[in-house]
Amino acid sequence: MRKFPEWIRRKLPEGSSERTTRKISELKLNTVCESAFCPNRSECWSKQTATFMILGKTCTRFCKFCGVLQGFPEMVQEDEPERVAQGAFALGFRHVVVTSVTRDDLQDEGANQFCRTIAAIRNLLPHVTIEILTPDFHARYELIRQICDARPAVFNHNLETVRRLTRDMRPQADYDRSLEVLRLVKVCRPEILTKSGIMVGLGETREEILQTMKDLRSVDCDILTIGQYLRPREDRQTVVCFVEPEVFLELRGEGKRMGFREVSAGPYVRSSYHAQDVCESAQVPVP
Repeated sequence: MRKFPEWIRRKLPEGSSERTTRKISELKLNTVCESAFCPNRSECWSKQTATFMILGKTCTRFCKFCGVLQGFPEMVQEDEPERVAQGAFALGFRHVVVTSVTRDDLQDEGANQFCRTIAAIRNLLPHVTIEILTPDFHARYELIRQICDARPAVFNHNLETVRRLTRDMRPQADYDRSLEVLRLVKVCRPEILTKSGIMVGLGETREEILQTMKDLRSVDCDILTIGQYLRPREDRQTVVCFVEPEVFLELRGEGKRMGFREVSAGPYVRSSYHAQDVCESAQVPVP
């Protein structure tokens, strides 16, 4: 196992995550913070923020980097959208992020549950901004259109890694299909801001990272996150290298020059890490 460099080590937050933990438990909600073993969970939960994960805890895909359970998924829970909305209300969210496991087993791949969740949040919290982080839905136009018509403020779909590594890291995904998802969002509703994220430290080159960023800008992606890959479990892909903080700063600068509205880059950056701050910097419209 690789030894963590000094810039990866950090202190635990001073605040308590007890209230967030209690509310999530009371409402029987899933979070990607727990399921993916996110290293930022203590920090985020101590600030009473979390990323809800709908459609169960088990993913139908087998990505090598992801800590989420993989296998045969659970039944869709009809009351889940209302419980997510209640959780956001109870914790006082002003920016709500909703993600899901991939549900290739469902006819609509989970699109309707996203729409119902957006509607439930907006009904209870009409003035919050809503960000969704979705699977690729096999780039099916009718499903992406359905979700876009629910009007999330931000539609996030992660490219995850560079083209060369995609087949190995995401065997059931496709690099160009993920780009197509982001392109279709802009076709459906140009006013929705699109967002994507990539990990570094998997063996990619700087040139490949820059090309990936250019590919995202070619489909008018507005917001980019870049973070260090950290192995979530012992049975997942090992870290190839640790990227120094200065490189993240350089990549952020390159991204801004390419035209991204906002680029969040750093060792601990994740898709929804400080999502509200990132969206405010990107000037996401408030309902």
